[in-house]
Amino acid sequence: MVTIHAEGLDHKALNDTIREISEPCTVDGCCGQRFIAAGMTDKTLDIYGVPGNALGAYLNGGTVTVRANAQDAVGDTMNAGKIVIHGNIGDAAGYAMRGGEIFVKGNAGYRAGIHMKAYKEKIPVMVIGGRTGSFLGEYQAGGVIIVLNLENPKGKIVGNFPGTGMHGGKMFLRSQCEDVVFPPQVTARPAGLEELREIDGYLSEFCRLFCCDIDEILSAPFTVVTPDSKDPYRQMYVAN
Repeated sequence: MVTIHAEGLDHKALNDTIREISEPCTVDGCCGQRFIAAGMTDKTLDIYGVPGNALGAYLNGGTVTVRANAQDAVGDTMNAGKIVIHGNIGDAAGYAMRGGEIFVKGNAGYRAGIHMKAYKEKIPVMVIGGRTGSFLGEYQAGGVIIVLNLENPKGKIVGNFPGTGMHGGKMFLRSQCEDVVFPPQVTARPAGLEELREIDGYLSEFCRLFCCDIDEILSAPFTVVTPDSKDPYRQMYVAN
């Protein structure tokens, strides 16, 4: 595996170097460089340090692994591939993602999964091991968002206004969500066995990546959130 030393490289120089290498590579000393792996296809990238905004934007394949935290807009409009974060992520992760998978060991900021959508046969998936900030799944139109809250199961799993404008896809929250206020255009209910089977593969992969126990994860109740209307805006605004 080729090692790229990112110290002293701006984002353009670093990304140009990554694109020139066809084999799997490690980026060492990453410190806020933006757009890493943007548009990448079929490459394995292992990052030590903290990448900047828009990691894996328009990702078309391959695997990006970050051994620390990542900043905002991880997986912006990604189409395929996998992003694995061994720390926390910033805001707007998975913005408008149409395919691929994002696995995060820690927490996510505001607006995770905003405008997430399924595209043809693709189903985008985001699994957050910690908690998320407000506006989770805002305007979600497809795909699957899973939040596990493993570090603090007694704490609030999500901030305010989850599912605002949601009109497709599903959220699975590992909590009874008694302290969560959902908007009127979604339905939140206890997840049944059949629904949990839908996410078994994603949970198994999360456990493989981060050395977790799937039985422990499934020992707690899940709430599934789905839209109850394909025209959520009618419930949000005054009719003319």
